[in-house]
Amino acid sequence: MQQYLQNKKGLVQSVFDRVYDKYDLMNDFMSLGIHRIWKKNLINMMNPSPKNNLIDVACGTGDIGRLFLDNTKIDTKICCVDPNKSMISKGKAKLNKYKNISWVIAHAEKLPVLDNSFDYYTISFGLRNTKDIQKALSEAYRVLKPGGRFLCLEFSKILNSNLNLIYKNYSKLIPLVGNAIVGEKEPYEYLIKSIENFVNQEELITMMGDSKFKKCSYRNLSGGIVSIHSGWKF
Repeated sequence: MQQYLQNKKGLVQSVFDRVYDKYDLMNDFMSLGIHRIWKKNLINMMNPSPKNNLIDVACGTGDIGRLFLDNTKIDTKICCVDPNKSMISKGKAKLNKYKNISWVIAHAEKLPVLDNSFDYYTISFGLRNTKDIQKALSEAYRVLKPGGRFLCLEFSKILNSNLNLIYKNYSKLIPLVGNAIVGEKEPYEYLIKSIENFVNQEELITMMGDSKFKKCSYRNLSGGIVSIHSGWKF
């Protein structure tokens, strides 16, 4: 499934080139800090063991990789992947004490790693930025080991109409906040549009099944503002 906005030439790259330096700060402002709880929920749902390895795609500045390593408290190798060179540089600087992270510049639709390589694949707030969701899901399946698990944390569709109204009104403020903090409002206008246009929870479950994932399920967080989708490679 190709996404219209994300297929505009250079759009997504331009968005993150403009916001990478204040990326973490804006995440805190936009979510009121709750994104940290959502990410911890992802790690808790994963429940990794010390012998498992991870590829984190659309890694941003490496929050999931850091949480994974802090949770397992071992020196397992993990791979953090992002298409944006500046975002990777920011992540390297932020997590320079972690010597067991490899950083790779690549798109989710074409990962430069071998088949059957990882126990876990995570993608957080990145699937909706891909040009082709189905290709990204197929790549996730390819790089996972048999028995490996796919986990996606992403903005989703709110179930409660009152909460949805509040959220939509709040979303209108985000470009204004971005303009005040980053000096740019257009990237955050893209953010809102990408969330609005993204598939719903059940549609993503169907797409995961089409990419051969089994035992697919999802868990809504914060009333469906975000959800965590899970699937297994058997």
